[in-house]
Amino acid sequence: MTETTAGSPAGPTTAAARQALGQYGEDVAARHLVEKGLVLLERNWRCDEGEIDLVLRDGTTLVVCEVKTRTSLEVGTPHEAITDAKLARLQRLGERWATDRGVRPQGTRVDLVAVLRPRRGPAVVDHVAGLA
Repeated sequence: MTETTAGSPAGPTTAAARQALGQYGEDVAARHLVEKGLVLLERNWRCDEGEIDLVLRDGTTLVVCEVKTRTSLEVGTPHEAITDAKLARLQRLGERWATDRGVRPQGTRVDLVAVLRPRRGPAVVDHVAGLA
């Protein structure tokens, strides 16, 4: 049985479709950030505390990047999904990633890449650096 939830105005969204949309958004975000000069270190790093979508390096700074992808703004902007608790968790995850990998960055920051994939036309990408 396929799990469904209320989705876009076009109809229900399956779990597989949501996963594919998330993967698409992460691909777009990774390409965008690499084109801006960041170095992609890891994707979808997981531990018992949570997951980091993208781990990158920007010079000597470790970047923990949350990617939020939407097909519409009906449920709110991707930016609205980033709470203070989410930011604190991402900071902890970044520290844990660095410890696990034996990396000692000069600094760590949390970024958001919001990807809006409209029904027609190219994706719209908004990179917000330094949320935390």
